[in-house]
Amino acid sequence: MTTSPALVAVDWGTTSFRLWLLSRDGTVLAEHRSQEGMSEVVERGFETVLENHLQALSATATLPVVICGMAGSRQGWVEAGYIDTPADVTTIGARATIVPDTARQIIIIPGLAVRSESEPDVMRGEETQLLGAHLEMPGGERYCMPGTHSKWVSMKGASVTGFETFMTGELFSVLSGKTILMHSTDGEGKVDANDPAFLTGVRDGWARPEKTTHHLFSIRAGQLLYNHPADENRARLSGLLIGAEFAGAGVRGGEQIGLVASGALQRLYHAALLACGVKVRDIDADVAVRRGLMESWQHFSNTCGDRKHA
Repeated sequence: MTTSPALVAVDWGTTSFRLWLLSRDGTVLAEHRSQEGMSEVVERGFETVLENHLQALSATATLPVVICGMAGSRQGWVEAGYIDTPADVTTIGARATIVPDTARQIIIIPGLAVRSESEPDVMRGEETQLLGAHLEMPGGERYCMPGTHSKWVSMKGASVTGFETFMTGELFSVLSGKTILMHSTDGEGKVDANDPAFLTGVRDGWARPEKTTHHLFSIRAGQLLYNHPADENRARLSGLLIGAEFAGAGVRGGEQIGLVASGALQRLYHAALLACGVKVRDIDADVAVRRGLMESWQHFSNTCGDRKHA
């Protein structure tokens, strides 16, 4: 096992920045995390922020960098575009965009798109996680990727055949903080994955998604009439939205789903899927994105060696 840095891997989102120094075999040698997402660095400059982190880690000027996430969006550093589905995730590295006019080799991984007039969809960053998840769980056909905007992905072999995005996390934030439900769910307390109110909410949202907006108002009514506490209401709200997401994604009891997540979201979605009778295969999201970035860089190097950075 080598301990010399071979690659800088970066997941650069809208509100977050994660950087890892990786050895040739993918071992994490160092990492930096910050809130310097795309929305925070436009004025300072992407290259300046990146190099500041690399200098803090004493990274050499010759180390190449591979980036996924919103840094490749239209409003980001350099637009990396989208690959239409169906798409083979093992080859996305060959379609990477080279960042011009930089001192080191920097590439950005493209996103994926579902081009449908009736239900168009896009992802950026998750495609790299998917590559890592596929390598962790070869043959997996369905993946759930929770987040502010949760992704449900269908695969056949290494090919992404389609995906759907659900605004579950953003809806929870808005409903609990900006609507009448804020008076019933006040506070920033975490939802306990084992809370009966959460699990009942999941089952109700999954079984009767058409009643979701009624169930949401019932949270307010329950507080007024029966003094249901805020933590219970918050748990039910989370469960209802996740359950409705499951219904929209066509979750079936007995199927196997790869859950690509970490931290609190992993615990919530794992418990919710089990409550619906799903067989869950947990895949750590951080491990998946690092493995996907490493694999994408290797594919780029092997197939696009004649493409030099400007």
